[in-house]
Amino acid sequence: MNLKELSALLGLSQTTVSRALNGYPEVSELTRKKVMKAAKQHNYTPNTRARGLATGRNHAVGHVIPLSTEHEVVNPVFTDFIAGASEIYSRENFDMHLSVVPDSGESDAYRKIAAKGSVDGVIVHGPKENDPRINLLLEIGMPFVVHGRSGSSSEGDYSWVDMNNSRAFERATQFLIELGHRRIALLNGLENMDFAAKRRIGYRTALETAGLPEDPELCASSEMTEEYGFSATSRLLELGDPPTAVLASSIIIGFGVRRALDTAGLKIGKDVSLIVHDDDLSYLRNGSDEPIYTATRSSVRQAGRICAELLMEQITNKDSPRRHVLLNADLIIGQTTGPAPQRI
Repeated sequence: MNLKELSALLGLSQTTVSRALNGYPEVSELTRKKVMKAAKQHNYTPNTRARGLATGRNHAVGHVIPLSTEHEVVNPVFTDFIAGASEIYSRENFDMHLSVVPDSGESDAYRKIAAKGSVDGVIVHGPKENDPRINLLLEIGMPFVVHGRSGSSSEGDYSWVDMNNSRAFERATQFLIELGHRRIALLNGLENMDFAAKRRIGYRTALETAGLPEDPELCASSEMTEEYGFSATSRLLELGDPPTAVLASSIIIGFGVRRALDTAGLKIGKDVSLIVHDDDLSYLRNGSDEPIYTATRSSVRQAGRICAELLMEQITNKDSPRRHVLLNADLIIGQTTGPAPQRI
């Protein structure tokens, strides 16, 4: 059944039926329900191209990934975020366009997307401090939502969904201090990224509150891989006064920390404690019933859903207020932390 036939069946104009199916507010709730019921009964599926012409939308969302972070598309954090966002895209009958572009061409990619009108909005990933993409998208006038925030502009006139990174890592560091640890290492992500910069702030705040110095030898910053966790921990264990606890910016780094401790013949949670950040990944669970790693936990899949919801709001109404959603992480106590060991 096509739109013309469905309209004739209902005794309504094609415009009214189209607007009812696409959620326009000027269509009454009674009419909308009537149209939706008939569409379901007669297996009517809107023609995407025709719908785009009628509404001025393509029913598509864009994700632009620079080549230097091309690995992002196979990163379990990114894929879980996309899985969450896709639940909303599917519900709203939106397609997803993923573009991998040269770093130097990222700005041009956004401009071309806007000029072609191939998508109705974009989600920005991995914001840096004072990220230039935000001002660019504001200038272009394209609806967008940022997964994360961007430095001093974090309360600016754009929508974002972020975890309270500074508070999460302050709380985790405090927990280790309460267990008696005084030599606490931080294996962070790249600190030109906003999330990692805020995690470093939280770590530093907890140390300062406890009157403990921040030792540069105990801090590292790099791409969050298992190998980084292994090599950085191996280096830390060779120090004259090695750490008794490690705070890792991802569970993936934590796997490398655990391998380094096993290699050195040290028992995790007894000789060295470990707290990781856990994005509650669908295919990389921190235990099934009981958590293995003590962790700051926040669901990246849920963040994907919320980002997509906010973007749908903007696409539907470009004048809708910009929203800021700050998610708090839970501190989950697992098997990888314990009191600081007594050293002779």
